[in-house]
Amino acid sequence: MAAAGKVAAKESHVGKKKKPPGRYWHKTKDGKQAADAQQQKRDTTSTKKRKKPNDDGQGKHFVSGKRDAFPGPASIPEAKLQKFTREGKTIDQVSKHHIKLKEAIARSDETSEMAQKQAARFDLLLPEEAGLLEGDEDEDTCTISQQDIADAVDISSGAKYFNLNLSQFGPYRLDYSKTGRHLLLGGRRGHVACLDWQSKQLMCEINVMESINDVRWLHTEAMFAVAQKKWLHIYDSKGIELHCIRKFNDVLRMQFLPYHFLLATASATGFLQYLDVSVGKEVSAICTKTGRLDVMCQNPYNAIIHLGHPNGTLTLWSPNQKEALVKMLCHRGGVRSVAVDKTGTYMVTSGMDKKLKVFDVRTFQPLNSYFLPAGASCLSLSQRGLLSAATGDVVQVYKNVWSSPVTKPYIAHRVRAAAWEVHFCPFEDVLGVGHGQGFTSMLVPGAGEPNFDGLDSNPYRSAKQRQEWEVKALLEKIQPELISLDPTELAKVDLGTFQQRHQDRVQALGYDPLAKERFVPRYKKKGRSSTGNVERRKNKVADADKRDLIVKSMEDKMKMEEERKAKEKKKAAFASRKSALDRFQK
Repeated sequence: MAAAGKVAAKESHVGKKKKPPGRYWHKTKDGKQAADAQQQKRDTTSTKKRKKPNDDGQGKHFVSGKRDAFPGPASIPEAKLQKFTREGKTIDQVSKHHIKLKEAIARSDETSEMAQKQAARFDLLLPEEAGLLEGDEDEDTCTISQQDIADAVDISSGAKYFNLNLSQFGPYRLDYSKTGRHLLLGGRRGHVACLDWQSKQLMCEINVMESINDVRWLHTEAMFAVAQKKWLHIYDSKGIELHCIRKFNDVLRMQFLPYHFLLATASATGFLQYLDVSVGKEVSAICTKTGRLDVMCQNPYNAIIHLGHPNGTLTLWSPNQKEALVKMLCHRGGVRSVAVDKTGTYMVTSGMDKKLKVFDVRTFQPLNSYFLPAGASCLSLSQRGLLSAATGDVVQVYKNVWSSPVTKPYIAHRVRAAAWEVHFCPFEDVLGVGHGQGFTSMLVPGAGEPNFDGLDSNPYRSAKQRQEWEVKALLEKIQPELISLDPTELAKVDLGTFQQRHQDRVQALGYDPLAKERFVPRYKKKGRSSTGNVERRKNKVADADKRDLIVKSMEDKMKMEEERKAKEKKKAAFASRKSALDRFQK
């Protein structure tokens, strides 16, 4: 019996299926315990893997779980940030009634501030640095010859020092393109040549069979203007004449404004004319009434034209006004040459009195004055503030002429004949000199800006890139009406014009649309809008309505009182004076 019972128990154990292990979704006791253990394990794991935010308050998470050792954005050097700082914010000048305008200006200021910070950060990544010329111990840099400099630099830089012997049709005037890649030469006796001066590849060479007064590149190296004896002519880079503009006659000097597409010309008859080369129309013609105009330059900062006159005065002109914006006496003799730096802050002039003067354009006051034994016939300022002055056949380059008095030149070089024009090449440490025997390219370390803006002036751009740039430049062309002495005025609100417009609008409508509306109590039910309650509510805000009138009347009273006191003080001072006739008083 016992054995049979064991067998039966064994059979019953075999026939019974084994239960699977409990899961967290099972509601049994064992399953509940397993589910609790599984949930606790998952909570512990998630706690370990939870990402901790950093301490800079921006809510950033790090996979490693460590805190940021340098929280917040990267710091920017104050000197770099100051380089790109603009004028103050304009949101404070907007009336409180123009809410949408204030919001738009606030967004614009935020974008501008972000752009300044980005420009300051990216300025650290610029690859090139400006050049510099240093002599040995007790050696002046002005005694180092151009041949020594060319031998000391690399082969490609040394090839930029060369001479062009063109003695038959000189003296020559010259102009570099905006990218600094192409050179334009114009001889007094009719010779015109344009070339890629770095590769020495000639683009075109013609003789116009007429005397030439000046030459200038236009917006691209595909066209240039030539001021001939009678009229102004436009040629392309192949030497084909495109236009002959007879409205511009007897032109002596020219300046091209690249962002306005304007060609400014000064004539022997005393006229200053502006030609829009994008549409081929004359924008403005101004009679300066100052005689022959053979000294001319432009301010790259605000596109104002500076003209020098034989009586020693210098005038500033804009195409929007028929009168001079500024007229200042610079020299005791006639003005020979004028140059303005790229920031529009400093102006350098030379005159017949053999003096070289540096002016602050912001205040129109002289900063420094230098005496040159023979005077300077032509001046030019580089992108980094070096000044070149030609005296006869000697070309001298000065450094820091406006920060401190200069006693000796930085570089000096003697050319083959009397210099006719000097011009620094953009983005290159090169100075071009046009003289009676041709052209000379000098090496001036530290003259050019080492880094260029590839979207504005790219010396290595292809033909396709040039075409794309030309289309964008035409779309972004600045109108001549916006030329003024202070370009920052364009970002400000013209309060005088706004007030005049507001008065005209009030007269037309018969009421002030911006006036504060009178308080009208809201209608309430259950007897709370009775006459007494309404008047009581009106009296609560009556003081607020009268506050503006009271403040205005108090200001007027204080102003009248100050005027009365000033008048009495002046009268008392006049009465206290002694006169020679007082002895006749009894």
